[in-house]
Amino acid sequence: MATLTTPAGGDTAQGRPTRWLGFGALILAVLLVSVDGTVLALAMPSISRDLEATGTQMLWIGDVYSFVLAGLLVTMGTLGDRIGRRRLLLCGAAGFGLVSTVLAYAPSAPWLITGRVLLGVAGATLMPATLALIRTLFPDSRERSTAIGIWGAAMSAGAALGPVLGGFLLEHFWWGSAFLINVPVMAVLLVVGVKLLPESKNSEPGPWDLPSVALSMVGMFGTVFAIKEIAAHGPDAGTIAAAAVGAAALVAFARRQLRLPYPLIDVRLFRHRTFTAVIAAGVLSVLGLSGLLYFLSQYFQLVEGFSPLKAGLAELPAAIGSMVFGVLAGAVVRRTSIRAVLGGGTALSGLAMATLITIDPSTPYPLLGTALFLMGAGMGLAYTVASDVILTVVPQEQAGAASAVSETAYELGMALGIATLGTVVTGAYRGVDLPAGMPPELIPIARDSLAGAVEAAGSLPVEQAAVLLDAARTAFTDGLALATTAGSILLLAAAAAVLALIKRQ
Repeated sequence: MATLTTPAGGDTAQGRPTRWLGFGALILAVLLVSVDGTVLALAMPSISRDLEATGTQMLWIGDVYSFVLAGLLVTMGTLGDRIGRRRLLLCGAAGFGLVSTVLAYAPSAPWLITGRVLLGVAGATLMPATLALIRTLFPDSRERSTAIGIWGAAMSAGAALGPVLGGFLLEHFWWGSAFLINVPVMAVLLVVGVKLLPESKNSEPGPWDLPSVALSMVGMFGTVFAIKEIAAHGPDAGTIAAAAVGAAALVAFARRQLRLPYPLIDVRLFRHRTFTAVIAAGVLSVLGLSGLLYFLSQYFQLVEGFSPLKAGLAELPAAIGSMVFGVLAGAVVRRTSIRAVLGGGTALSGLAMATLITIDPSTPYPLLGTALFLMGAGMGLAYTVASDVILTVVPQEQAGAASAVSETAYELGMALGIATLGTVVTGAYRGVDLPAGMPPELIPIARDSLAGAVEAAGSLPVEQAAVLLDAARTAFTDGLALATTAGSILLLAAAAAVLALIKRQ
């Protein structure tokens, strides 16, 4: 089967010098969708105050976007293979801009959560199309490797740049401005996409199997929801049922793909040890960095007392590390091996995270900044190499589906990073030792989250408020230390698995 490529303007994609302008528009889209996964991290205290959100609602606001992306990427990637990747990209850009405009003025926490769901749907149409179109724009393998390196750097750097951008906006505007920045970028993507991006799709796609689509969505949503809820509140009948339904749907999905002449995803790819290893490493490398950044944003503001902008800048080393080493990943692989770079990058992130297991309110910033840079560098290496391998090992007509697998790993890692590490932090925090004599109505607020304790302290006498804040900050950093311990163990285990599964090359 062949991929149909029809460049705008009638020229071939690889011969048009303007392809780099089109590629630039794709990178803008990737960067923005990735930024939206973390840009609200610094805004959480403001959102909690303005919308009176509970601790559970705050976790949903933070990670529902990534959960929806993870659940829909496979579906949207295969849809793009059939209706055209550029067409899907432009539809997603229009939807992303429209939903962002509405979200900027969300009047309540449930409204914001619902809007983040819709934003995730729009984002899921954008992400697979960008990586698949890169394969069309750059058929030369060396040039494509460079382009994917930039793409991977934008993906990983976007997550790290989100807090910096969010801090700048919060310093000058209200939290809703974090959504309004999406609108002009999506407008540029629409104009440039129509003029410069080639259309590409599978010329013999076969039918879009709706039962497979349904099984994929039920499996992803059910499984991820169960993981999040069990981690946050422990198992109960509802979450166990969700996990069972999700797992059964994924098994049924895999079996159905083996029988279909035109499957949504060729699940036989997972029999390839390298393919499976790069997926696992991609999930875990993103899990560690995204989960840590989410809570370090609160640490810098609510424990260290940084302004939103200063807190964002404090996380900048992670963005620098991921951008620099993401671009360099292709060159490093050519001089070493996939095994060395993927395993080494994952191990580097794990070791850097391990240096923070003793974090407390007095931890010096140079240690934090160095750890963030090394974690970003490791993630940039691991995720970029994983994306390149995944896109290269599949036939060109399955580029959209393969891209969706890569980005599902990224978004699943981001969502699970916030959920799993967040559960550790939240569980440890709720054992906070509150000062005696607190008004009963303030106790649940102070015990819910560190932001709640800061809010409750405003209604207490000065001495009692000081005792509460000291206890809350200590409890929060104790939880953060436990979370970094768990994250570093996961990352180092993933590195060991990569080295064991991928043959020497």
